[in-house]
Amino acid sequence: MPSSAGQSTTASVDRRGFLKTSLGATAGLLAAPAFATWLGAADAKAATGPAAFVDDYQSNVTTNQTPETNAVVRILGGMSQVWKTGGAWDTGRVLDGEVLRANMRYCARITQARTEAQAKEAFLYDRRHQSYAMIGGLGPLAGLYTSGAKAVTSITTAPDGTPPGKINDTLPADAPAGSALGAGSYDSDLGKVAKLVDTVRGPYASGNPAKFAFQYPRPWRMNEDSEVVDTGKKDDLGYPVYDSDVVVAPQLLRQRSDTPQEDGGFPSGHTNAFHLAGLAYAYAVPERFQELVTRAFELSHTRIMSGMHSTVDVIGGRIMATALTAATLADPANAELKAAARAQALAYFTEKTGTTPDTLYAYAHSDADDAYADRRANARAVGHRLTYVLPRRGRNDPLTVPKGAEVLLETRLPYLSATQRREVLRTTGLPSGYVLLDGFEQWGRLNLFAAADGYGAFDTDVTVTLDAAAGGFHAADSWRNDIEGDGGLTKRGTGTLTLTGHNRYHGGTVVEDGTLVAASPNALGQGDVRVTGGTLRADQVLRVRGSYVQEGESTLELTLSQNRGAALTVSRRVLLGRGGVLSLRLDAERPPVAGTTVPVLSAPALRGRFDRVELDSTTLRAVPVHTADGLSVRLVKR
Repeated sequence: MPSSAGQSTTASVDRRGFLKTSLGATAGLLAAPAFATWLGAADAKAATGPAAFVDDYQSNVTTNQTPETNAVVRILGGMSQVWKTGGAWDTGRVLDGEVLRANMRYCARITQARTEAQAKEAFLYDRRHQSYAMIGGLGPLAGLYTSGAKAVTSITTAPDGTPPGKINDTLPADAPAGSALGAGSYDSDLGKVAKLVDTVRGPYASGNPAKFAFQYPRPWRMNEDSEVVDTGKKDDLGYPVYDSDVVVAPQLLRQRSDTPQEDGGFPSGHTNAFHLAGLAYAYAVPERFQELVTRAFELSHTRIMSGMHSTVDVIGGRIMATALTAATLADPANAELKAAARAQALAYFTEKTGTTPDTLYAYAHSDADDAYADRRANARAVGHRLTYVLPRRGRNDPLTVPKGAEVLLETRLPYLSATQRREVLRTTGLPSGYVLLDGFEQWGRLNLFAAADGYGAFDTDVTVTLDAAAGGFHAADSWRNDIEGDGGLTKRGTGTLTLTGHNRYHGGTVVEDGTLVAASPNALGQGDVRVTGGTLRADQVLRVRGSYVQEGESTLELTLSQNRGAALTVSRRVLLGRGGVLSLRLDAERPPVAGTTVPVLSAPALRGRFDRVELDSTTLRAVPVHTADGLSVRLVKR
């Protein structure tokens, strides 16, 4: 598991500081003596701190139900700031009324407004194998996956009203030979992928030990204040009726447990399973990384919609799944399997779709009917569900990325180093101040949807190298975040990197090789731009807030448009050295016509000339017109 000595030291200090300031202030998690013992042990280990989650994840077994013995219980310790576990399942005490009242009100509002269609959908995802349900996040690749993996389900429809008995997903009688529930059969074209999903969801991934530890009841057992109040009444199924406004979906009434001491709500087991499977698929098929993350959030939300879980339950399930997936993928014992799963998925999908590693991403996003085709809608859905009703309190403390978390981006950002992937996670993480998310190691602050879009800030200078020959994301990728920071970017390698955000980084941009695409007017931030090799391409009007220098065998590609002003505006001077090429193309929607003079480059001062000016047109040619403060071209017929 990659880490540096410096990194480990910093993480230990931060973790110990968190234990003293956050967890030490609580009345206790579980039995207070056990929690105090763990805190004391942590203080005694001042030099190293408690074991990192990725090194201790196999402690998550039913026999371990304290923070000192169970790594999952430890990272979910933020729950102890809002809920004090009692001696029995119904004797816990609310510690943070603001959070838990908002939690219950949200559940009541969602379930009371639920439609019949939503109730049926909640039933499907409650009863269907969670690994199978996550396949839908593969979009245009989903059908190919189910056939290639021989994955099946028996839960295809939901009953009207209350079913006569409990319904479980079983292998259908008409299932093809060799089929399997969930992610699929190991004896299939995608057997390695199925095995990876099952391994991530392995023996150390259960939410039950934490459920037993926290004993936070399901929402329909509590009143608005998260207090367990038995009214003494029973419903028509013989279940106790509590003072809750949360409505359980009728189709799920038979699925409720009549042994509440074994039926805790926090953390949500289904949510844990959805995110575990989703992140495992995302590792093997990173072309659908964000869509799989979005689907995991969407399916987890059905747990609230159904009335079976509350927002804090769902948040807890996501936190533990994020950490467990990272730990499993970072475990050296699984190194061969994860590599084989990624290779198998890539080979299978490129063969079945007739694509290459370079074009598979486009195919995987080619279906207009894809439920996750709208990236902005996906971002909004995930953004809300990262925190739900949690208020933000306190100052913005820096995030120390948990050890091993960088493995989650290993196939999505394969051209970055482990250290760089950690920086991506850090700069895209959520701010501090959210109870539950600020737990031990702060796994809840990771925002994997945003991290898939690259850096959120260049706090130091970043050098990125993409290799066109390696294919896939190595050859071409897009960073869609709005990048801030004092650092700058240097683009190397033969591949293509596209920046689409409204960027505000100050350290400047250097293009040494390959192609850097500026897909927004402010893509290059607020510093100087220097092109010494390769190509800088602007898909629309581009602004350079500092100086622009181009030299050596390099190319500037700009688009000419009618009545739109200069294609490139530079705030300071422009210096053009020997060897530079200006390549122009006509805007497909508003092309300028022959006989017009079109502004290309505007700046307070311009020195030098391009060695060559090219125009991508069979009917026109561009005649450069230089001035002291810019460059225009006169379009004439060939």
